[in-house]
This record gives sequence, structure tokens and C-alpha cells, in this order.
Amino acid sequence: MRLQIHDSMSNTAATASSAGSAAGGGTTASTGAATTFVDRIDPFTKISVLKRKTKRSQGSSSSSRYRTCSDVELQPLPLLKGVVPVDFTGAGCSLYVTAQEQEELMIRKLRQCSVPFDFMDPMAELKGKEIKRDTLNELVDYVSTSRGVLTENMYPEIIKMISSNLFRTLPPSDNPDFDPEEDDPTLEASWPHLTLVYELFLRFLESPDFQPAIGKKVIDQKFVLQLLELFDTEDPRERDFLKTVLHRIYGKFLGLRAFIRKQINNIFLRFIYETEHFNGVGELLEILGSIINGFALPLKNEHKQFLVKVLIPLHKVKCLSLYHAQLAYCVVQFIEKDSSLTESVIRGLLKYWPKTCSLKEVMFLGEMEEILDVVEPLQFQKIETHLFKQIARCVSILNYGVDYVISKVAERALYLWNNEYIMSLIEENNQTIMPIMFPALYRISKEHWNQTIVALVYNVLKTFMEMNSQLFDELTANYKAERQKEKKKETEREELWKQLAQLEISSVRGKPSAASLISVDNNNKTSSNNSLDSVPTAVTTSAAPIAASPIAAQQQ
Repeated sequence: MRLQIHDSMSNTAATASSAGSAAGGGTTASTGAATTFVDRIDPFTKISVLKRKTKRSQGSSSSSRYRTCSDVELQPLPLLKGVVPVDFTGAGCSLYVTAQEQEELMIRKLRQCSVPFDFMDPMAELKGKEIKRDTLNELVDYVSTSRGVLTENMYPEIIKMISSNLFRTLPPSDNPDFDPEEDDPTLEASWPHLTLVYELFLRFLESPDFQPAIGKKVIDQKFVLQLLELFDTEDPRERDFLKTVLHRIYGKFLGLRAFIRKQINNIFLRFIYETEHFNGVGELLEILGSIINGFALPLKNEHKQFLVKVLIPLHKVKCLSLYHAQLAYCVVQFIEKDSSLTESVIRGLLKYWPKTCSLKEVMFLGEMEEILDVVEPLQFQKIETHLFKQIARCVSILNYGVDYVISKVAERALYLWNNEYIMSLIEENNQTIMPIMFPALYRISKEHWNQTIVALVYNVLKTFMEMNSQLFDELTANYKAERQKEKKKETEREELWKQLAQLEISSVRGKPSAASLISVDNNNKTSSNNSLDSVPTAVTTSAAPIAASPIAAQQQ
């Protein structure tokens, strides 16, 4: 077929050339023919038309393969289970084939499954798509149930087939303003084949016959890097398969573990400080959760740095809700492994505590409860002051609004007192915690609009009173005394404002205001001082005759 196309193009070129020669080699004729030929093969027009057609036909699904129909036409091959993989050289045994022939048939099927298809047109190449799907199903079943089929020659063929199907450039999102929390993801159109390829990959890795020593020759760093790039796909089905596959690779290949952790670290740093967009953060964190659980003690400095410089800053990203559950699990795993990390974690969370997003505050409080549930008493004493100052702010912020979401922040903070272990920590350190929490709680109990919050506050105050009644009475008296001082200052402030208002009214009616009186008084003092300073000698000389005049009069 390609030869025929080449010949026809050659004939067309020859015809155009002969026509130009017959015209005497005229420049105008040759230029016109060339222009017509260029217009006919202009790639930009075809690409733009193709993009318009593709966009119209995509709908809610998309394909990462923008290509025309395959030039290879698939043909059904014999079934793998129709032959027996044993060596038998006796006569009259035509039903049996050698293991080598069985291997060759499987390789042919793997190469057949390496042919990609265009799924943007549902009606294109139906026969070839069906043959490939049946062959993939057969391979999955064959690798799962048969033994001795994973020979050394099969490893590169299987990985080559998997790579040709999985590794591709992911298409850009159809919606530039895509919000994972609100919008539906774009699903992969070629998923009927991809799901079987992933299934075969898992069966290959989980097979009892799989040998990592042979597999490491074909599953290398480049392969893992391409696999990690696929985690950015919008299709959650593919990300779920990728999560399982990467976890199996991490468990099978010890030499790739450090590389996998490093690349995940790079993905997260790019996500935090550059793009703030990566669809597979939750799945990668889920893998890390199981990896952290298997860390040996004492923890390496590399792992501690990963916690402080990567996992903690992940809390500041806007789309935290998409992966917060997995992130909190990883953080708690670190604290369970090494309790000395508690202070660094708590201070890091307080550093990134949300100021304007109530939903994120609720998530932070939930994670804080999970951390406090595993913290040791000595570590708790190091962070109790800073932590409960923040909790007091979460509770008291409700006094400034009646927003339903904001009320959930205070409610979630007060629910910490329902945790028995946290209550035991508070009771042991009530001398420090009660003075921090009491003013906010007492004020809310008297002034808050939400009866649910008031009921929770009453329960907390009752608990405080039972813990340390003497301290509770002292705090109550101090609070009332402070309130009296505040009221007195407020009254004095109001009186001053009233006096200023009266002065303003008197100024409007024509009477001199306080400011004008002060100004006049200052001017008089200034002018008096200036006159005295300017004529000191005159005053002295004139005073002498006045003082001497009575004496002179008496003498006369």
C-alpha cells in the first residue's frame, strides 16, 4: 500500500515537471503549480481542522492518542491453551507443541497487543479492537493460571507491550478552569484496552514465577519515571491501577526504592512551590503511607527532612481537601515511629494554620486530634501553650459572625474534649491550659448566639471545675475583675466622647472651642515671652528712676 502511494506521488511530480517543460520552463507556470501543490498539503489547515473535529467529538471522554487508523490489520491467532507447553518428540503427536513454540505464540500475541487504536471514533476498526481485547483477556488469564511461562525472553516482550500502551503524552484538560472538587474528570477513551494492560502488568508482577533479578533489566529508572508521570491523568481508574503497580514495583525492586522516593519528593516540591496542580497527589501519599509504616528505626535524617520540608508544606496548598486524609495518615505514621518529631509537626501545622478558610481549619483540627491521640505526655508539654492558644482562637472567633461554616470550626475544636486520651493530657496540665482557655469559654457561655456551641462550652467549663475547683474560682474572679476594669474604661471613654461632642456643639453655636482657647492662650504666652526677651535693658533702666523717685521727693 505504501509503495503504491509512493509511486502515485512520483507520477504526480513527473506529470507536473513535464507540464512545466512543455510550457518552456516558464517561471509563472512552475510557480503556480508549486503553489497549488503547497496549498494542497498545507499541514496547518489540516491540523486546525483535525483539532476542531476532535474537540467536537470528545464530549466527556478524551484520548491521549491523536492518530489515524492503524496500518496493521490484526488477525486472530490460535489460543494459548489450545496447545500444551511440554517437549515431546515422539511420532504421532501433532496436537502437542514444544515450549519454544508456545513461547513464540505468546510473543506474537504480545506484539499484536502493542498495536494502538484510535478510540476517538467509536466505529473505527471495530474488528481490530475486538481482537486486541480478546487477546489481552487471554494473556491475563494465561499469566495468572499457568506456570513456567515467564521465561527470560518474555520479560522484554511484556514490558515492551506495556510501554507501548501505557506511556503516552497526557492530553491537556478540556476545561482550563478544572476544579477536581466540583467538575467531573475527563475519562480515558481507550480505557477498554488500558484496563486489561494494567491487569496483565499486575498479574505479571504478582506471579510466583516472577524473578526480580531478571525484571530489573527491563524495569529501570526510566520506566519508573514514565510511570510516575502518568499519575497526573484525570481518570481516577487509571490512577488507582498506577498506585497498585508502583507499590508492587517498590516491594519487588530494592534498588529502585531510593529513586522512587526521590522522584515522589520532586513531584511534591514542584506541586507545592510551582504548579499547585497534580492529579495523583492523593495516590502517591497513599503509597507513602505504607512505605513510612515499613521504615526501620531509628529514622534516617533523609526521612525526617522529607516530613518537615515536604509533608508539612503540603498543608498550605489550596486544594488540600483532595488529599488531606492520606497526608494526615503519613504525618501520624511519622509521629508513631518517632515521638520526638511531635514538636516540629505541631509548630509546622500552626505555621500554616489557615486564616481565612474555615473548611481548612476544620481539617486541621481533625488532624490535630489524630496527632494528639498518639502523642506522648512529655512531648505534649512542649507544645501545649502554643497549641491551646490557637484552639482558643478557633473557639472565640465565633463571636464575630453567625456563619454556619465558622460555627463548625468552634464545634470541631470543642469536640476535642470528648476524646478520653486528650482529656487525660489536659487534666495533667490543667494549671497551664485552663488560664489559656477560660476567658474565651466564659465569654462564649454568656454571649454566644449558637445554643449548640453554648452547650458544648458549658460541658467544658464543668469539666474544668471538676478538674481544679480552686483554680476555676480564681479564674472566675479574675475574669470578673478584668471585665469590671474593661467596663470602667469603656464608661470613661464614652464620657470623653460626650465631652468632645459638647465642645463641638458649642463651637458650632459660636462659642470658642477648647482647641481655640488653647490656641489663644498659647499665643498670649508666646507674645509675652517674646516682648520680655526683646527689651530687658529698657525695663531695667526705666525701673530705676521709678524706684528712686520717692526718695528724691523726700529729700527735696
